[in-house]
Amino acid sequence: MLERFIWLSIATAIATVGIKGWAAWLTNSVGLWSDALESTVNLVAALVGLWALRLAAKPADDNHNFGHGKAEYMSAAVEGSLIFFAAAMIIYGAIQRYFAPQPLERLGLGLALSLLATLLNLGTGWALIRAGRKHRSITLEADGQHLMTDVVTSVGVLVAIGLVALTGWQWLDPTIALLVGANILLTGYRLLRRSGVGLLDAALPDAEVDVVRAALHDICADEPVEVSDLRTRESGRQRFVYATMLVPGTWSVRHSHDVADAVEEAVDGALPGTTTFVHIEPLPS
Repeated sequence: MLERFIWLSIATAIATVGIKGWAAWLTNSVGLWSDALESTVNLVAALVGLWALRLAAKPADDNHNFGHGKAEYMSAAVEGSLIFFAAAMIIYGAIQRYFAPQPLERLGLGLALSLLATLLNLGTGWALIRAGRKHRSITLEADGQHLMTDVVTSVGVLVAIGLVALTGWQWLDPTIALLVGANILLTGYRLLRRSGVGLLDAALPDAEVDVVRAALHDICADEPVEVSDLRTRESGRQRFVYATMLVPGTWSVRHSHDVADAVEEAVDGALPGTTTFVHIEPLPS
């Protein structure tokens, strides 16, 4: 289901690379060349995202007892690294253009082509972010955020190139390319940070932990049990909850197991798709 969004991203990236590359070739603008390079990174990142989604969707097996959800964090890490590489190339090209300025040509057609590519990225980025948040997919959300960053930088490039056309100030072209590079660096840092947090088994967001606590509270209200040592973690789209349930020492193993099943069902009802592990211990005498 989620793969269709990645295929949309791939198709958009191919189209925008061609459109922006054509615009950059027509105008000889380093700003537009930097924009086209970022779209090339989008294409590579989308292909990595496709691999990550397919791997993350695989069920648990003998070598991966908790599934393959962390593949999505690997995708975000790869995308963040690619963004850093693109930013370095953009900044290098911009500095070179300061020392060897070149006149820009056919700006009208170049701006029109770049605007078309920007609108394509805007629509696709919005769709990916929405789908990523709905399905809790960091791969889709990261790809969408990257596209929206591309939209922001493209708008900056368009404004700068438009000012060059109006004023003849050639220095604006490499200046906007430097700003594009700095903005991309910030995006790459955020993606790497988020992927790192996920790979280190970060707890579920506070709002989701509160939902789990509320579900457990309802169980404790109906049974003479206590739930303690609540721990959570997320792995891509997967959620895991670990809890210790204290039950009366006189309870049978079967009854304790039935209540533990009720705890697992309550958590799954509150956060669908969550895997819950309940450890049973007797209440202190």
